[in-house]
Amino acid sequence: MPRYAIYFVPAAKTEFFRFGSAVLGYDCYTGRRTDRTPILNADPELWDRLTVEPRPYGFHATLKAPFHLSASCTESHLVSALHSFAGLGHAVPALVPAVRMLSGFAAIVPATASPAIDELAGKCATIFDAFRAPMSAQERARRVASGLNQSQIANLDRWGYPYLFTDFRFHMTLTSRVETECRDDVLATLQRALGRACKDCALAIERISLMRQNDETSPFRVIEQATLRPAR
Repeated sequence: MPRYAIYFVPAAKTEFFRFGSAVLGYDCYTGRRTDRTPILNADPELWDRLTVEPRPYGFHATLKAPFHLSASCTESHLVSALHSFAGLGHAVPALVPAVRMLSGFAAIVPATASPAIDELAGKCATIFDAFRAPMSAQERARRVASGLNQSQIANLDRWGYPYLFTDFRFHMTLTSRVETECRDDVLATLQRALGRACKDCALAIERISLMRQNDETSPFRVIEQATLRPAR
């Protein structure tokens, strides 16, 4: 059974998407590997190891975490809901991206807090939950064993994902967990690469993407996008 997710994915032709997909070594629009050398100018084998976990998800920010479809729903229902949601007016003004370490992995985050992004993520997490099949006992046990607090467990049981609302932080993952002694070097490499590739450009959250993973060994790919209307 496939899994679906609602992500923010930058437009395919933007410098920002080319940067992120090159770092990960995977383009979630085409489903193909990418050449990271022009972006990082670094050891490709090292960066293959550093990005092995986030690579199959593509360069994205999670708005509704991966889920199996409820038996009463179809992919076409989900596509229709994506466009209906986008028409309600949730576009987020441009933000300044920054590379930071979060719990040991590198990610792009807003340089300053953005309540509008938090609101968008909260609405995606709750509204699209109507399409989610119940979580399996095995998945719940795996999640809980990762060390969740009570708030996160409550989110997991209600919404199928622990990091929502006050536990949410908008981020676009660039690496797996990095060993402590390597973190400063990895962070500096990514900060320099982002500055060269994107020239301090702002990032607008102007679209949402429907992603599909055909089976547990396949990467996620963009199957539909919808443009967010500006907030009224």
